Amino acid sequence: MKDKRKLYNADKINNFRELVDRYSKLYSNKTAFEYKETPSSKEHIKINYSQFVDDIKALGTALINLGLSKKKIAIISPNRYEWCVSYLAITTSDMIVVPLDRALPDNEIESLIIRSQAEAVIFDKKYSEIFSKIAKEKNSNLSQYICMDNLDNFSTYSSLIQKGHSLLVNGDNKYDNVKINNSEMSIMLFTSGTTSISKAVALSQLNICEDIYALAQMTDIRSDDTFLSFLPLHHTFESTCTFLYGTYSGITVAFCDGLKYVQKNLAEFNVTGFVCVPLMLEIMYKKIRKGIDEQGKTKLVNIMAKLCNSLLKIGIDIRRKVFKQILDNLGGKLRILIAGGASMSKEAIQGFLDLGINLLQGYGLTETSPVVAGENDKYKRCGSVGFPLPGINVKIDNPNEEGIGEVCVQSPTVMLEYVNNPEATQEVLKDTWFYTGDLGYFDKDGFLFITGRKKDVIVLKNGKNIFPEELEILINKLPYVYESMVFGKPLEDGDFKICAKIVYNTEYVDQFLSNLSKEDLFNKVWNDIKENVNHKIPAYKCIREIILTDKPLIKTTTQKIKRHEELKIILEGN
Repeated sequence: MKDKRKLYNADKINNFRELVDRYSKLYSNKTAFEYKETPSSKEHIKINYSQFVDDIKALGTALINLGLSKKKIAIISPNRYEWCVSYLAITTSDMIVVPLDRALPDNEIESLIIRSQAEAVIFDKKYSEIFSKIAKEKNSNLSQYICMDNLDNFSTYSSLIQKGHSLLVNGDNKYDNVKINNSEMSIMLFTSGTTSISKAVALSQLNICEDIYALAQMTDIRSDDTFLSFLPLHHTFESTCTFLYGTYSGITVAFCDGLKYVQKNLAEFNVTGFVCVPLMLEIMYKKIRKGIDEQGKTKLVNIMAKLCNSLLKIGIDIRRKVFKQILDNLGGKLRILIAGGASMSKEAIQGFLDLGINLLQGYGLTETSPVVAGENDKYKRCGSVGFPLPGINVKIDNPNEEGIGEVCVQSPTVMLEYVNNPEATQEVLKDTWFYTGDLGYFDKDGFLFITGRKKDVIVLKNGKNIFPEELEILINKLPYVYESMVFGKPLEDGDFKICAKIVYNTEYVDQFLSNLSKEDLFNKVWNDIKENVNHKIPAYKCIREIILTDKPLIKTTTQKIKRHEELKIILEGN
């Protein structure tokens, strides 16, 4: 397995100071960030690594001179350059960064500010109202309010940058003299809290740097790559994989103008890759297939895909030439996709690979900095999440007869603790192992498969286990399905009826099924479930009841379904 995991040589770093030094040594004149002021802007703003480093040092110097050493500083904003500067300025100045979810309602932002005991906050102007309120109420530890935009009633990011540059020119060397403890908490991250109050995860710089080092040995991210950043930066998947690992590799990070502009941005920024959740790729793939179907080229594309894959086995790769027209609709340069956070259909995975796009699936958690396992450029298996990364040990605890048990991780990437929550920490950290709460198994070749969350498994009276995600993948293959959630409805005898809530794609239905009444649409979906899902699985897994809606499921900001909230609404409605 070791040989399968370590494909590339990589430079080990131990903290973010070494990361920033790497920018100066290797990529000084290369573009680090590219973005537009508004979606309609023609002008692209480009910032090179040299300026990025200068701004990090200037802001760090200014923050030190505000007396914030060792303090916690929160940041909240949409994805933007100032977020990235703030993150590294805080952490390289021996302060603790508290990235907050940009989609939280005001009351939750206030709650997390109080819980974190942050003494400063750096924020986008859209949050000015809530921070004005917090400042007036004086019920938090906040003493510094720093706006990324120029608002009169707050300190501003730009003025601090200017002050920091001035201090550096005049010989202030406080930033240079900062010593980083690699193993202390440097990042405090709140989990998405899908089923309970969010926990505060304590990560060290070494935790994340170990993950970067492991990723660099597995995947071929290049200094001439441009990655589109649209997943929220507060989340470790985006911040570690796109921002920190990406810039470690010297890429250009292009900030997306918004989800509805993704396809446009792919071409505008000459994007070669991005990190995303499977739901987005499933939707993208369905649109590609829909376009192929509408042009009457389905049979031709399938034949050419088989031909290309046959040639690939003897080392001849013509995929990108054959499917150039399709790739041009995705900007023409897209070569790599990194997906994680949920299961994805084998059909969509193979579909992207057939086009010549390197799709890598991975698995991780906030508590593991985050990536635990991933496919690499050489070894893939549809449906798996690849191999544990170099330096990361994974075991399956208490496996059943099918080899499925709880996934446990032993690694230098594992968090330090849940802050101020020893009970929760002790529940998941046992004898140097982190118990993830996810279920999975290894196949005979060492590929890891994730079957779902331990708490989401439906256990029938006969002892059989049903994994909702397994059935959801089958349901989501139906062309008009946007998303779905499988659940067990409690019965009086203590057993469960297997049910599915199905969200249909209104655009598809309006275009192809507009002649159907609501009743006819329901009947079509129910018949398709019986034919395309139930006929393919054992009787005990069969779906017995469906709910059909066009309203999206309740999800976290990282697009994970809040199953318990959905189930509560469903059961209360009966």
